[in-house]
Parts: sequence; structure tokens; C-alpha cells
Amino acid sequence: MEHRSIHELFAHVARSRAGEVAYRYKSGGAWHDVTWSEHSATVRAVAKALVGLGVASGDRVCILGQSRLEWVQSDFGIMIAGGVSVGIYPANLAPDCGYVIGHSDASVIFVENDEQLEKVLAERPQTPKLRHIVRWDGPADPAAGVTGWKEFLELGDSVSDGAVEERAAAVGPDDLAALVYTSGTTGVPKGAMITHRNLLFASDSATRSLFLEPGYTTLLFLPLAHVFAKLIVFLCMQNGITVAFAESIPKVADNLKEVRPHFLASVPRIFEKVYDKVTSGVEEAGGLKKRMFHWALGVGQEVSALGQRKQPVPGLLRLEHAVATKLVFRKIQAALGGRLVYAISGAAPLNKEIGEFFHACGVLILEGLGMTENTSFTNVNRFDHNKFGTVGPAGPGVEMKLAEDGEILFRGPNVMKGYFKNPAATAETVDPDGWLHTGDIGEIDADGFLRITDRKKDLIVTAGGKNVAPQRIERILRTSHYISQAVAIGDKRKFIGALVTLDPESVPAWARARGIAFASVAELASHPQVVELIESEVRDRNQQLASFESVKKLRILPRDLSIEQGELTPTLKIKRKVVLEKYRDLVEEMYA
Repeated sequence: MEHRSIHELFAHVARSRAGEVAYRYKSGGAWHDVTWSEHSATVRAVAKALVGLGVASGDRVCILGQSRLEWVQSDFGIMIAGGVSVGIYPANLAPDCGYVIGHSDASVIFVENDEQLEKVLAERPQTPKLRHIVRWDGPADPAAGVTGWKEFLELGDSVSDGAVEERAAAVGPDDLAALVYTSGTTGVPKGAMITHRNLLFASDSATRSLFLEPGYTTLLFLPLAHVFAKLIVFLCMQNGITVAFAESIPKVADNLKEVRPHFLASVPRIFEKVYDKVTSGVEEAGGLKKRMFHWALGVGQEVSALGQRKQPVPGLLRLEHAVATKLVFRKIQAALGGRLVYAISGAAPLNKEIGEFFHACGVLILEGLGMTENTSFTNVNRFDHNKFGTVGPAGPGVEMKLAEDGEILFRGPNVMKGYFKNPAATAETVDPDGWLHTGDIGEIDADGFLRITDRKKDLIVTAGGKNVAPQRIERILRTSHYISQAVAIGDKRKFIGALVTLDPESVPAWARARGIAFASVAELASHPQVVELIESEVRDRNQQLASFESVKKLRILPRDLSIEQGELTPTLKIKRKVVLEKYRDLVEEMYA
């Protein structure tokens, strides 16, 4: 690695790109640019203020808020002051926030606004080591122990630049930079200890695996409490790429058209939603528009297949593709900004059909692999060499192999130092030889491309002794634009069943078109015609599954799964045990 610490990389970039735009944010209806020089000055002010508050090297400092400029400035300020940054998902409930604050022994927390502040204050009795609260939006409130952002930055006026430089210079590659708490699909979150070496190596390895050009812009809407988003920030810093912060998740569609990103990092659920919107819109339009779309899609699929095989596109097909692009695909591309070179999908498996669909429409999605414990990067498909349905080859410097039972193992400088205060869990996850046991089952082809087949602990073993991968079934079911979420079940049962939820936009539109009266989506879930529709959709998708893994029975839940109800993690993974426990009666009824 060229740099020993995050401070060294940050200082190098701030000097060499001083006048270039580092970040963009929207305020008052307009986008504002922040140069590296301006960003660096604020980060240094944060670091000095933290030193002024008495934050010592190695102290943990939490950040609770949406992804925005102040999040990144707080994050880098913490690490440059020698502290350890601890992100908390803004969707977390108060007790979950309190757990992370208390478990990390945080002395300071940055909160976005009143909504997040209320969570911290509610848990104050359980977090006795928390001394200071800094609020980005809103005034200081000394009675509640809250400092405003402006007042906080002024605290550093009495701290010398030399004091911060001395702190930063003392930080080594193996010192902690962050605690990243897992999203907790199977119990309480664990704090992965991420070092300066982990972040710098992962960023460098990913840089050498991706096509990145200085001057590119990306739109960031992933939560920065997740190491995937944090890695994207490092990638952009290292490669001279401007990061524009989305206003909010509901505003992402508008912001894409305004920012016009060159590349985009997302979780699969976002791509699934776009796919659903496009395909349902085509079905509703019908007639000539539907025939035109399917003709264009067929042309795009032919061109995509030739490109995958590195074969030239014949002249007539090339002409047809130009027409298809002008009449159909350009509209889809415009919805993503119009100049997207490629997108990255990570954090969960992407359905192969969706990857192929977008590529046929002229949008390349490169699927990758990473987890909290390996700093969110081990594999990614390459811009000029990719295979749909795989997560690509390992990045430079990352070792990969399969255990005897097919579990995927990784080793390299991206592997965490361990779990904070949890040596037993660390020993279960990282073996004495340094191999990280991922819990994923996979296959590696002759070209070194990794394909994930399922989670080791989630594998269903039917009463007939068949091993079934539930995530694969769920991804296939979700390709129906009438199905939002799916949970496959059947462990120790005679057949595979599923709990599904209705898409809150497509199903009501379908019902209204047929004159079905309803007061809510919950009412539609039990309507005979809707039940028949969903069963038909599932039967169609069963054709992609073997007989023993096809869904024989299903139940429709009265509402979608949500983070707020504790059924999804902040990164939109299903908490399988929570869902099955909550709907135990429905499951038993299915198998009665």
C-alpha cells in the first residue's frame, strides 16, 4: 500500500486535487459543489474539535444519520483525530441505537436531527459513557447536553494544527479506523473491527478491478453505516470521482436525472424495483408499445449475448440495435441519468435474469461480493469481462478457496481484525490460518469466477432429504412485478412453501383495472382474484425450478416486510427467523 493510514491518503488527495469538486449536495432546490480544499478544512476542524472535547486516540465516536456531507466530514474527522468511527443505521429503532452506543463504549455521537436525537436521549440511561451529543441540524441545547454543528466546529479553535498532526502521524496501518456493526439477520449485531489497512487495501484492490476515470460522478444513497457505502467513498477519493449525495431514497429517481452519474453502486433491491416498474409499465401500455418493447428487448438480448461471447455484431443487427436504442432503451437509460457507464450491485445476490435484462437495455450491472467482515470487497465482475449470475473473480491480493462442504473462504489484508469484545465469535469466523469463513456456499469456474448458490445456515433440507437454496427461489419469485418480497420455507417439511407480499403499486393498479373494490392492500391480500393472480405468477416461475424446489403452496401476507417492524435489516436483507416466528400460524396452516 502506498499510504500507512487514512490520514496520509486523505492529505495526499486534498493537496493534489485541492480545487476539484469532491462532493455535491442539494439544498434550497439547487446543487452545491464542495472542493477538496473546502472539505479538507472542515474535516480538520472536526478533528480539532474532537481533540478539544477530550476524545483520545482509540476512543469510539458514533454517527447516526442519513448519508450526507456532514456524515463523511464527521467520519474522516474522527479517524484523522485517531478515533474509531462507529456508524449507526438511521432506520434503527431507539433500543438498537442504544445497543451500539453502549456496546462500543462511545463517548461522543453525531446525530442528524431531532428524530435521531430523540432515540439517543431515550437510551441515555443505558449509555453512561456517552458524554457529548453533536447535532448537525438544529441549535445547541445545553440543558439536554446537545451541541450544534457550528458551535462544535468552533471548539477546535483553541486546538493547534500540530496537535492533530501529531495524533494523525501516530496512527498505524493496523490501528482501528471503524467499528462496523453487522445488520443482525440472526441475532444482535456484532462490531467488526476494521483497520486503516483494511480500508486502504480494499479500496486499492477494488480500484484495480474496476474501470474508473477521474472526472466521473456517482450518486450515493446507500447508508454510510454500511461498509459498502464507506468503501465507495474511499474509491471515489482515491480516483478523483465526485460523490453527489441523494436527498433521500424517495428522491433518488429525480436525483439520478439531475446528477447524471457515470457509475452507480446499489443493492439488488433497487434494480429489482426499476425492473418491476419498466416491465409493469409495458404490460399496462399493451398494444403497439408492448410489441415494440419486446422486439427491442429481443434485439438487445442478441447483442448482449454476442458481447458476452466477445463476438462482433453483424451489420443488420447493429442497425436494428441503433433503432431499438433510440426508440426504447434510451428512455430506460435516461431514467438512470443518461450517461451511466456501468453500475455495481453488492450486499446481496442479484437475480441473473435482471442482470441480463438491463444489459439488453444497454445498462451494464457488474455484480460483486463483499461482507462487513472483509471490508465489503473480495470479488467483482470486470467491465470488459463479466458473467451474469456470478460475482466475478477475486480482486488483486485477495485469496479465495472453497471448503470441503462448499463454503467460500477468503484471506487477505481486507479481513477484519475481529469482532469487538467477542473473541469467541471471532474464532468461529476467522480460523488460525487467517481464512474468513463467509457462511456462503458457492462454486468457482475454470476462469476463476465465483457463483454463490446459497447461505450455509439458510439451506433447507426437506423431509425427503433434498438440499434447497431458499434465496434462489426468493430471487426468482421476486421477478414477478406483483410480488414485493418472498420467504421460502420447507426445512424438514414435505414440500417447499412460501410467504409472499404484494407489490404496493402493481397489485392495486391491476385490481383497479378489473373493477375490484378495495380499501387497502391488506384487503387485496385475501381477495380470491388476487390470490389466483399470485398463484399463477408463482406457477410460471416454478418452471425455472426443479420439482423438489418448486413452491407447492403459498400464503400472502397482509403487508410488505419492513425495517420498522424488524423483518428487514437496514440493508434490506430478510430476517428469516423473525418473519417465520411472526407468521408461525400461517406457516402451520399451510402444512396442516
